[in-house]
Amino acid sequence: MLAPERSLGWSRRRRRAAREAPLQDPHSIVALLPFVALLLGAGLVAGFVAGLIGVGGGIVLVPVLYHVFEHFGVDPNVRMHLAVGTSLSTIVFTAWRSMRAHRARGAVDEALLRSWIAPVLFGVLVGVALASVLGGRVLALIFGGVALGVALHMALGNAEWRVAELPQAGLLRSALGAAIGCCSVLLGLGGGTLAVPTLTLLGVPIRRAVGTAAGLGLLISLPGTLGFVLAGVGVPERPPLSLGYVNLLGLALIAPVTMLAAPWGAGLAHAVPRVGLRRAFALFLAVTSVRMLLADG
Repeated sequence: MLAPERSLGWSRRRRRAAREAPLQDPHSIVALLPFVALLLGAGLVAGFVAGLIGVGGGIVLVPVLYHVFEHFGVDPNVRMHLAVGTSLSTIVFTAWRSMRAHRARGAVDEALLRSWIAPVLFGVLVGVALASVLGGRVLALIFGGVALGVALHMALGNAEWRVAELPQAGLLRSALGAAIGCCSVLLGLGGGTLAVPTLTLLGVPIRRAVGTAAGLGLLISLPGTLGFVLAGVGVPERPPLSLGYVNLLGLALIAPVTMLAAPWGAGLAHAVPRVGLRRAFALFLAVTSVRMLLADG
C-alpha cells in the first residue's frame, strides 16, 4: 500500500496530466471537450460584447485564454503571449463583422480611420516589438492594471464627459493613433477598449466612437497577429497546434462564434440603454483584472 505522501503526490500528478491532456494530445476528442466548450463560450461573449459595448472582444478573450491555458498546463513563459496573439487573431474577424454592422448604420468616421492608418501601424510595430521582449508575467500585470482602469471608467464614467476636442490634424492626432495602436496590440485588444473612451472624451459621440473603434480593430489586429506569429516562431514551450504565438485550435473555435455574435451586440447597442450592462460588465472586468494581477507565474 502506498504511503499517504506518495499517494497524494501521485494523485496530484494525475490531475495535472489530465489537465494537460487536451493540448498534449489534440487528437483525443473526449479530452478536448472541456477546452472546446470554454473557448466557444468565450467567443460568444467576446463577440457580443464587442458589438454591444464597443470595448473590444480582447478584453474578454485575453484573461479567459490566459486562465484556460493555465488550467491545461501551458508553460507560464509563453502563456500570456499565446493569449494575446490568439486574441488578436480572432479580433481580425470580429472587427471586420462589427465594422460592417456599424457602417451600415452610418456610425464609422471614415476620415478619421484613413488619417490614422500610418500612425496606428507604427504603434502596432512598436507594441509587437515590446511584447516580444517582455516576460509573460510583466504582460499579465500590465493587462491587469489596464483592465482595472477600464472597469473603473465603465462603472463610474459618463459618456457626456469631455476634456478637449479631437485634433483635426498634426502631430498630436498622429501620436494619439500610434499610442492606441501600440497599447492595444501589446495587450491583445482590438482598439475599442482604449479608443472608445478616448474618442468620447475628445468629443466624438458614443455611437460614432464605437463604430470607428471597430474599424480601428481591423487596423490593429491584422498586422498585430502577423507580428505575434513571427515573434513566436521556434519558441519551444508552445503547445501543439500553435503558429508562433497564435493557437490555431483557439482561433478555429473562437473566430466563427465571435463573427456570429458581434452583429447581435451591434444591433442591440442601437436599441437599448446600456448603463446597467456597462456596470455589470465593469464588475466582471474588475474581478478578472484582480485575478490577473494576483495570478502566479
